[in-house]
Order: sequence, then C-alpha cells, then structure tokens
Amino acid sequence: MVRIHFRPSAPARNPTSPATHLYEEHMKATLTPIASAVAFALIGTVAQAQQQTQQDDKKAQQVAQAPQAPAAPAAPVTAPIQLAQAQTAGPQAGTTPPPTVIEVKGIRASLESAVSVKRNATAVVDAVSAEDVGKLPDSDVGEAMGRIPGVSVGRDFGQGASVSIRGTDPQMTYTTLNGQTVASTGWYDQKAIDRSFNYSLLPPELIGGLEVYKSSQADLTEGGIGGTVIVKTRKPLDLAANTAFASLKFGKGSISDSNREGSALYSFRNDSRTFGVLIAGALEKGDYIRRGVESDMRWSGDVAPTSFVQERERRALGLTLQARPAQGVDISLNYLKLELDANNSNSSHYIFTGNSGNCAQTNAAGLCVLHTRAAGNPATDNVFLQNWVRSSSMSSDSLVLDGSFKTDGFKLSGVVGSTKADGGTNQTANFAYGQWAPLTSAPQLPLWTGTIDATGHQISVKPSSNQTIGVGNLPATSSPETWASGRGPNADKENFVQADATIDLNWGGLTAFKTGARASEHTFTRTGARGVHAATAVPGATPSLHDGTLEVVGGWSIPRPNIDAMLALASANITNWVEDRSAYGQLKEKNKALYGMVEFEKDALRGNAGLRYIRTNVSATGYNFDGTPTTDVGQNNGWSKSKVTRQTSYDDVLPSMNLVYSLNQNMMLRVAAAKAITRPNFDNMFLTTVVGFDDTNAQNDAFTYGTPDLKPQKSTQFDLSFEYYYGRGRGNLLSAAIFHKKIDNFVTTQTQLNQRVGTVSPDTGLDNWTINRYVNAGGGRINGVEVQANHAFGNGFGMTGNYTYADAKAPATSYLDELNLFTLSSRHTANLVGYFETDVYSARLAYSWRSKYMVRENGWYGNRFHDAIGSLDLSLGWNITKNLRLTFEALNLTKEDDVQYGAGNAAKQRASLQNGFPTWSFKGETTYQVGLSAKF
Repeated sequence: MVRIHFRPSAPARNPTSPATHLYEEHMKATLTPIASAVAFALIGTVAQAQQQTQQDDKKAQQVAQAPQAPAAPAAPVTAPIQLAQAQTAGPQAGTTPPPTVIEVKGIRASLESAVSVKRNATAVVDAVSAEDVGKLPDSDVGEAMGRIPGVSVGRDFGQGASVSIRGTDPQMTYTTLNGQTVASTGWYDQKAIDRSFNYSLLPPELIGGLEVYKSSQADLTEGGIGGTVIVKTRKPLDLAANTAFASLKFGKGSISDSNREGSALYSFRNDSRTFGVLIAGALEKGDYIRRGVESDMRWSGDVAPTSFVQERERRALGLTLQARPAQGVDISLNYLKLELDANNSNSSHYIFTGNSGNCAQTNAAGLCVLHTRAAGNPATDNVFLQNWVRSSSMSSDSLVLDGSFKTDGFKLSGVVGSTKADGGTNQTANFAYGQWAPLTSAPQLPLWTGTIDATGHQISVKPSSNQTIGVGNLPATSSPETWASGRGPNADKENFVQADATIDLNWGGLTAFKTGARASEHTFTRTGARGVHAATAVPGATPSLHDGTLEVVGGWSIPRPNIDAMLALASANITNWVEDRSAYGQLKEKNKALYGMVEFEKDALRGNAGLRYIRTNVSATGYNFDGTPTTDVGQNNGWSKSKVTRQTSYDDVLPSMNLVYSLNQNMMLRVAAAKAITRPNFDNMFLTTVVGFDDTNAQNDAFTYGTPDLKPQKSTQFDLSFEYYYGRGRGNLLSAAIFHKKIDNFVTTQTQLNQRVGTVSPDTGLDNWTINRYVNAGGGRINGVEVQANHAFGNGFGMTGNYTYADAKAPATSYLDELNLFTLSSRHTANLVGYFETDVYSARLAYSWRSKYMVRENGWYGNRFHDAIGSLDLSLGWNITKNLRLTFEALNLTKEDDVQYGAGNAAKQRASLQNGFPTWSFKGETTYQVGLSAKF
C-alpha cells in the first residue's frame, strides 16, 4: 500500500528571488555537468510558464467574480487530477455560483492523471493511466510502458514482453499485479527460465493503469533493483453502477496474417455502495509471422532464410467482488486467469556457403562474408529444408483476497493469495528434407545460385535463379525425425500472505508509522520428456502436412507447415514418453519480510524513511549424474534415478529514504536513496547440466553447475530530480533527474579446463572435463540522466517527450562475450509524442527509439548486439456518439528491421558471434488495426 499525502499549496514564489538563486547554486554544486545543463535549460522556462499560470489564475478569478445566472451542478471531472472537494447541490440564494468544471477526457486526461500520480507520490514514480475503461493509451501493455521515461521494452515475437528500467537487466524489474507476485512461465523452449513477467499475457482492456517505482521504499516487496512495476486492475465500487464496455478490433500486418480481438466489461454496484461485482474478459486470435535470415555458420557456412509462424490465441478473464459491509471496512476478492496458446513453426531454407568454394571475402574470424555462386554443382552443393513445429502454451491463475479496516488514526490491511502458472512446450517435432552431394539423380530441390553479402550488420540474399520450393519438390511421404521428439512443460507457483498497519501520528512533523510483514513460498519446477518412436515409421502424405506457402527473405517461397497435422503425425509415431532426467530441476524459496517506515511532512518537506528485513530459505533438487548407463533414451545416459537436494539461506536489511522539498507551489526537488536486491535467476540455480557424454565428440565434454548458494544481486542507489508543474489542470511538466546504482554480486560463469569429476565418458575413455560454475563475482554501476517534458497548448494540441542516458557497466568476466555491458541495456532511449484532440476527434503520432543493446541467451543462440531500433506509431479516434468510438492504429510505419550481430572477440564464443558478423535479422512490419468500442 502506498500512502499519498495531499497538502495545501505553498504561496507562489518569484523565480528571480534570492531563494531561487540559492536553489540554482545548489543545483550547480550537486548535479553532474550534463544534468546541470539540462536542469538549467528547464529552469530558464520557469518565468515564462509562471506568467502563463498567473494569467490563467487571473482569468479564472474574473470569471468567478462576474455576475452569472444560477448554474446546474457541475459534472464530475473524468480524470482524477485534483483534490476531491465538497460540493453543494446547487447555488444558494445570495451566493456566487461556482465556476463551470470542464470535463477532461482522452489523451490529455490520461497524461494529467499520470502526472498527478508522479507529483503527489513520495517515491520516484512514473505512471500510465487509462482515463476510462478500455482506454489505455496503447494497444499493448508493454508498448504503453515503453513511453515512460527511462523504460525500455524488449519485444518478443511482435509483442512487448520484458521491461528494462534505467539501463538495468529486465531480470532486475519486479512486476506485481495490484502489489503482489504474478506467476509466469515461458511458452518457448529456446528461452532461458527467468523471473521476469511476460507482459504479452495482459490485454490492455483489463488494466486500469500501472505505476513504475524507480526508487524503493520499505513497504514495497523486494526483488527489483531496476524498479517495481505495479499493474492495477479496476474495482466495482470505483465505477458507476452498471458500467458496461465492449470492443471489437481487426488487424492486419504487412507480413503477419489477420488478427481479431474482442473484450468486454460489466460492473455492478448497489445503491448503497456496499457491494459490487466486476467481470471482464478479452479474446485475441491471429497468426503472427516473422521473416528473416539466420546465420550461425556452424554447419558448412550455413545461411538460412527463415519464416516463423505463431498461431496465437490469447484469453483473459477477470472477476472482482468487493464489499463494504460496515464503515471503514473494505473487502475484495479478485480472480484473474490469463491464457496463451502459441503453437508455432520455424521453417528454414539452408544455403551452404562452405560448399564448392566461391567465397570472395572473409572476415577476421575466417567466416565468408561475400559469397557468389554462378551455377549449381550437384557434385558439391547441398540443400536443406527444415521445419520445427511446437505445441506451446502458457497460463497464469491468480486468486487474491484482500481487506482493510480503517478508523480514526489507524488502518489495518491484509492480503492472502495464490498464483500459479503452467506453460512451455507440450510437444516438439521436426520434419526435414535434404539433398546431399554428390547427387546421383536430378535434384528435386533447387541448388543455390546468387550472391550472399554479409559485410554489413544485415545479410543480403540475392538469388540469380528461382529458389522457390513447392510441395511437388518434396518426397511423396514424410516421417518425423526420431531424435527431435520432446516436450518441456514447466510450472510456477507462489502462495503469499501479507499484513500492514498504519498509525497516524502528529509528532513534530511525523504523520504516520507503517509496519507490516509478508511471507511467501515460491516453487518453480522444470521438466522434460523424450518420445520413443516405433521401430517402423508411420509415414504421412507430404501434401497433407502443408497448408499454403510462406515467403522468405530473398523473394521466393517455401511450403507452409500445417502445424496440427505435423504434430498429429509425430504423435502417431511415438509409442511412449520417457522422463528426461537431465531436464528436471525444482527450486523452492521461502521468503519472509518485515518492515517499518515513518512518513513525515513539515512545512515544504515531506517524505518517508524505513527499513525492510528479508530472509530467504532456498533449496534446489535435481537428478544425480554419476555415469550410470541407461537404455531408455539417450538423454538419460549417465543419469541415475536418485535425486539430490542442496539448501541454503540468507538475510539482509534494506534501508530506504524518499524526500520531496517544495521550492514553491509548482517546483519541487526530489531525493531518494535505498538498498535493493534481485534474487538469482532460476537458470543459475538448477543443479547440474551435462553435455558431451558418450556423443562421439571428444571436444565438448562439459559440466555446468548451478547452485542455490548464490547470493542475491544487491544495489545501493541514489536519485536526485527537479520537477516543475505549470499550467493549472493541464498536466504540464518539466523535469530533470540524475541517478546512480552500484550493483554487487553479479553472477559469473567460472570455467576450468581438464578437470576430473569421477566419471569417465564412454566415447573418450577419460575422466577429463570442462567445468563451468555459476559464482558471484564483481560489481557493476549505472549512472544516468533523465529529462521529461509535457505540454498541452490549450487549443487541442499537445506534446510529450523524454530522454534517458544510462551508462550501465557490468564486470566483463560475468559474460562469455567479455563485454562490460548490462544485458538488454540501451545507453540512449527517447520518446516523442504529439497529439491533437477535440470532443469528437483525436490523433496521436508517437516515436520511440533506443540505441543498441546486448542480447544474451543460453544454449544455441548465445550473446550478440541488437542494433538501434525505433518505431513510429499513429493512432486516430472518432467519438461517433458519446457512447460509441471508432479507432485506427498503425504501428511501426517506417518498418524498421530487427537487426542482430556479433559482439566482441571473446574466444569463448563461436565465430559468428564475433567481429560484428550479422547473425540474425528480421524484417520490420507495419501492423494496422481498426476498432469499435461502446461504453454505457
């Protein structure tokens, strides 16, 4: 719970007064040179802006004093941007009627509400507000969050999925739903298992708003070094009785297939406002298509134009019951179910530049970066078409009961709940078609001719002959690859209980004391299984396994997999499933926290200070690897059937302080300091991973040891900001901030060669292994500057903009690429939004941009740079009636590509992840969406 104090405004002060000059001198002495320059540029606008404010006040006073006819009661302000004040039922005889209250809606209302949250909060907070039901400013929750200063959103398969705050790793962002954990698993088996929440699960229509805490305070649940995101849902007693909302949307991408969405909400409350029910739901269905070129060069210089298809269906259901049975008592029960079906295929047409020479240029790592082949040679050239198909899904269920009792000077609140998630890959299958030299008959697949240019950061593929593959080029029947059948569902669960008490004080500026406790038990279980195939394959007709065509980069097409048919044929070939003991791992965490925090307000100073004590008990369980031979499936070779468990515990004290000093009515200085933690990533705590055991390759025998003994990463952080609010009721803002984080206990991989572990690999006959261990080592730092400006011009036009510079340095030894950069951290991020709106029409043009950043993934993909990327987005709205609204959106109008390339020259990385080699690139697409919504 965040306690927000509202207080009378201080008298206005002259920006040219001695006090203001003292403030400027203080800024000169405190801020870094770059922040100082930004701050004084903002201060230079204060006098002009205050003159405008004074003119507005004078006009309002003239209106209030002018004789007026009695007026009807004023309509309520839609956006909660001013203090609630008592209003009479109407003008009384002999009194001056109140001035007319102007109802503010739309884009401006959302901005004003968000600025109000920032202004009145004690901590460093930025917000996104849905000023009305179904009116989150963006059609994607992650995308909306990306407009916030200092926030970078990582897009995953076309949707905002992860959040980096002020240059930190997304793993350092802690996301909550109404202040509590949301269980989450990934749906894609090629992604690392982590603690982050996948925002692609959340339909924006269910969200009332969200707040991003960039500084910490004692009553916030620990876990976010970068920051804490609180996603807020609506409650029925906060809405008018019988509020109803419904919307339909239809979209189409320049690459992806059509997408359909529908959402609805109904909220009821009784006349006495003691009981209410809210139910909301959303459904989205469509096919996302990603088209690109992948090149890891590990397989005869392979370059592979690739098309990925995800058959996406997202469902969400929210139900809230709320009751106020007695004065001061508030009880609510919230249930939220989120589901994502994400069956997918990945189709790659491999070209092998290592065949028959023809390389015109190589890079420093010896890779061919310019290859030309004038004619295909059946004696040397290979060609290969591969289809991976996966049945994937993810679901998250949360049930939370919370209540509060408030009386004079005291408030007691409590929360108890459970959140669980299931998801991952339910089945994997592979269908492959290849021709290998020397060919003894005429090839059925076309041999490559043309030019492949990889001299830049993006591969250019230009064929000189028709490369199209049709179903007629493939064999008449097909069978799944026996080595590829697997599944890997995961489960995540947390039970939690929390109690908080607030005691109002009046002791020399102390206004309240808060204390509370929280306990949770979190369990993450990773599993796997391998399919055992029948001795005789069950074939299927190849045409029945495909449905249409897919375009690939380069201008030709390949058959589009029928995902359901391929998975069904793969199932028909599997006689039974065997547990993959090498994939199993279970982590259990028992977390406890206790905090105390005082809130204070004295003259122009307000704030809070507190301590949070945390204790964690953690255990990790997995199967023991002892070299025991097995005959069930190859993945179990060497793994015993007994499990081992390791346990550890740690505790810490986390102090925090937030101060706000009002320089005058509209100007404030904000200071925050705290210690915060982020617990180790799940992937780093799973016990043992082994590669190379009895695989006929003597060069890759290795053990990787994770451990629950890892300490949490810890940050000591500091924020200083200046904020200026002007233009009464407009949400106008100028702000500048500097921030610093010193982060310790980075998780590093320590590698030792030629080690004995007591197990002999059958293929080498030796006990000689490479040992990788996850350990805590070193520390990093983040220094940065953040500026923000909002301005409504008063004629329907307005703009917002922000820029963040984050210099985030991590220990180079923490990463295989040996680059001292935080994961997914951009040094520069910027947003610029212009809008226009009237009572009938609205328009917004928004551009978001971030500089290059490091992408780091385990296993096959490795570590690489993502090139700078931006998105220009347009949204239009037409209020057909007061209840009916038509919208149009166009995202990524400039079709900026997703470009990734090698980073660094570390010997631990393969050659295609070095020297800037263009490892992956995906074509940018513009997506269009038209929507119709109704609210009553």
